[in-house]
Amino acid sequence: MLSTPPALIAIVGPVEPPLLAAWVRHYRWLGVERFLIAFHFPEHVPDQRRHELQAASLELGITPTTSSFGPWHERTNTRLRDALRHQAGPGWHLLTDADEFQQYPVPLNEVIAQAEDAGRQVVGGLMLDRVAESGCLTDWRPQGELDIAYPVGGHLTYRLLHGDPRKIVLARHDVTVSSGNHRAPGLRPDADRICAVHHFKWRSGVLEDLRRRVQHFSTGTWQEQTRAVRDEASRLLSHVDQHGGVINTSDQRFAFRPVSLDRLPHNWSNEARSIFTGWRPRIADQPGLETMKAPTHTSSRKE
Repeated sequence: MLSTPPALIAIVGPVEPPLLAAWVRHYRWLGVERFLIAFHFPEHVPDQRRHELQAASLELGITPTTSSFGPWHERTNTRLRDALRHQAGPGWHLLTDADEFQQYPVPLNEVIAQAEDAGRQVVGGLMLDRVAESGCLTDWRPQGELDIAYPVGGHLTYRLLHGDPRKIVLARHDVTVSSGNHRAPGLRPDADRICAVHHFKWRSGVLEDLRRRVQHFSTGTWQEQTRAVRDEASRLLSHVDQHGGVINTSDQRFAFRPVSLDRLPHNWSNEARSIFTGWRPRIADQPGLETMKAPTHTSSRKE
């Protein structure tokens, strides 16, 4: 029996309309039929850009469930996401961001069927950061393809930002998922079936967004739960400042190499399993432990 397609749940910020269109096409190609999205526009977003994005969504046949405005507190996405999940109702929920393009080894209905057969309530993913080959934070032409504009993928979030690269990409409706879709407390995805989450964040304009994030979280204009998000942004800004305004794609720690949305990277299963099971949060990024020394990250430690 074929599994019912999941409802896609996403909070969409002020991305470029062509990126939204490519994102919708990608998930429809995967088999998604039902999109539940909420827009959130921080105070700095011009009205024209907001109207253009809302119009683009309607042209794509997707009516946003809601649009919210104002400070982008760290809890904002979680609150909006959980409201969408409640509206979506029973079944499987596909959780994603507008710059995340999930890639599976088998069709989506088979992924869900495999999880159900194994008695699992969640499916895991691992972020694969996509960048221009030069490391420049560039625009991309709507008539082109993301694979052409950002042809290499690596582990920037994991190796440089020390951010949690793990994602819960599919979850049953009654499963609680943490902020950022990184964990489902009490549940472990199958580490041998981790999907690739192609992360197209590193585009033109992201540095301004990161500087704004650091400033607003530092001053309390935007409320944070821990320093983790602010510190990750600071690490990226420091890196590009040290490398002439670009990401150093030649740094072997990041394992940048040619990748594509058409096929999973070579040896992805082993690579993803190693990172997924070995990642640990920095102690300094956990609430109440900011003054303690952070541990060394390794890929050999197991959950």
